[in-house]
Amino acid sequence: MKHLLLALTAWFSVLGSGLAQSTANPNGAKLPRIAIAGLGIESSTFSPAVTQEEAFHARYGPEVFNAYPFMLPVSPLRKQAMWVPTIVGKSLPGGAVTREAYESLVNKTLDSLKKYAPYDGLYFDIHGAMSVKGLDDPEGDFIARIRKVIGYKTLISTSMDLHGCVSWRLAQNTDLITCYRLAPHEDAMQTKERAVVNLIERIKSGKGKPAYKAWIAVPILLPGEKTSTRIEPGKSLYQQVAPIADHNAGIVDAGMWISYAWADEPRNHAVVMVVGDDKAKVTQSAEKLAQAFWNVRKQFDFVAPTGTLDEVLAKAIPSQKRPFFISDTGDNPTAGGAGDVTWTITQILARPEFQRADGPSLIYASIPDPGLVKKAIAAGVGGKVDGTAGAIVDARFAPPVPLKGTVESIVYGDKDAEVEVVVKVGSVRVIVTQKRKPYHKEIDFTRLNLNPRKSDIVVVKIGYLEPELYAMQADWIMALTPGGVDQDLFRLTYKRINRPIFPFNPDMKTPDLSAKLVPLSGESK
Repeated sequence: MKHLLLALTAWFSVLGSGLAQSTANPNGAKLPRIAIAGLGIESSTFSPAVTQEEAFHARYGPEVFNAYPFMLPVSPLRKQAMWVPTIVGKSLPGGAVTREAYESLVNKTLDSLKKYAPYDGLYFDIHGAMSVKGLDDPEGDFIARIRKVIGYKTLISTSMDLHGCVSWRLAQNTDLITCYRLAPHEDAMQTKERAVVNLIERIKSGKGKPAYKAWIAVPILLPGEKTSTRIEPGKSLYQQVAPIADHNAGIVDAGMWISYAWADEPRNHAVVMVVGDDKAKVTQSAEKLAQAFWNVRKQFDFVAPTGTLDEVLAKAIPSQKRPFFISDTGDNPTAGGAGDVTWTITQILARPEFQRADGPSLIYASIPDPGLVKKAIAAGVGGKVDGTAGAIVDARFAPPVPLKGTVESIVYGDKDAEVEVVVKVGSVRVIVTQKRKPYHKEIDFTRLNLNPRKSDIVVVKIGYLEPELYAMQADWIMALTPGGVDQDLFRLTYKRINRPIFPFNPDMKTPDLSAKLVPLSGESK
């Protein structure tokens, strides 16, 4: 860490020494100074897993730019400001973040912001569904602490995942806010770029903080697998955002947050926000979106057919549609599952159809276990391995699964998994990893010498299929399996969410969906 701090100090010294030349554009106008900071993770409070600092793969100083294709040196945006990147960290979804990890990353960010202030603007890149042990509303806490360092004259533009949570404190301390409009999130980079463009425009035009921020809590809490914009009603609902946000004088941006269903916190509920300078348009647009959201609440359903694992396998095994994808939803690491629940793979390996080498070919992705990986490496490709895997973090539903088979491949160097091995047991190819990893692209399989297109069945620890898998599947069913991100929310023990809330209180009275104007940052609460 000492060497890292020295490197950052040297880099910023160079930055500071060149400030006179680099803060003016070709027309002689002074460029705004804009900082970049943020932390992102979805954290399930129903999972026993915990998230440590290293999981965020934090980028420091100049390497922050590598996270944003629109901020490459040749990008027009890069030339629009004097950028001061501090720390940006993104973790795979997981369990709650330790307080020590959170404080470490936040304090490093604050120290860097303090050292290189002042700023005209700050781009705040967060997910919005972080949970931290012993702390409610981490993103609200983070931005409030940033304000104590940079003050309230600095404009903050926040970008978020639509599965994030917008607390009143977060809404008050930001000036501009936006979120994804698609789930799956094919517009992620477009959203981040929009947040930066909005920030630059408000600074350079002299308009500064939008005069009005309308915030509406919508008492709905549903999983992303029921609110995907691929299907109705999510598709039509979210298509209402762009016309309001992008083609409406007096409005800067609008967003609808579904929130995050697997964290038991009071802030977890849907939210609509609209930001702009025209009070009537801002409030009326927010109310229109909130009412539209509420009106379709009972129409939301799973993005794919669902069933118990037995029901799903009964359809998949005899099906002529190949590859047949099965989502092992309850332990989905892209939603915050521990990733090592063995319940599903144990059930699969116990079935006689898969115990013969010539049975239906099935790929299972994946189960983490460093010990089994070590044994596979010792055996080598083509060797035999005999051990157990998984259930190191989350053994609530099944113990470690016995794996006795042939090692078919060993691959090193993945950013998340680090080491991946394929073990064939009967007709099942089980991917075992050093560390947990979601498998959502074709190359995730082909680099292991697996061909998912030729497999009869592919089981992935995921909810709705990401675009590449969705395009590949000939048929698909989501298995409602147990785990820290159980799709059956009624099986979870919520104690702290605000009630009444749909669907837990299905016959609740129509809530107050009138817009509440959030005080501008720096104004009294």
